[in-house]
Amino acid sequence: MALVELARVDRNLANIIVGRLESEGIPALAFDAGASIADGSWLLIPVRVMVDEDDLEIARGFLDPA
Repeated sequence: MALVELARVDRNLANIIVGRLESEGIPALAFDAGASIADGSWLLIPVRVMVDEDDLEIARGFLDPA
């Protein structure tokens, strides 16, 4: 299993995307969600949503269903 980046978004949207993907049976992780929370700049650091490379195309479909 090799993880690849699906998106780089704010923390709240990252958690929504991870939840949506997992509800569809696609394992996903949010990386960097806790970065710099101690100094108060956590809103400025994007969170990476990661999925298995085999699930990347399917996961992209959930981000842009059009």
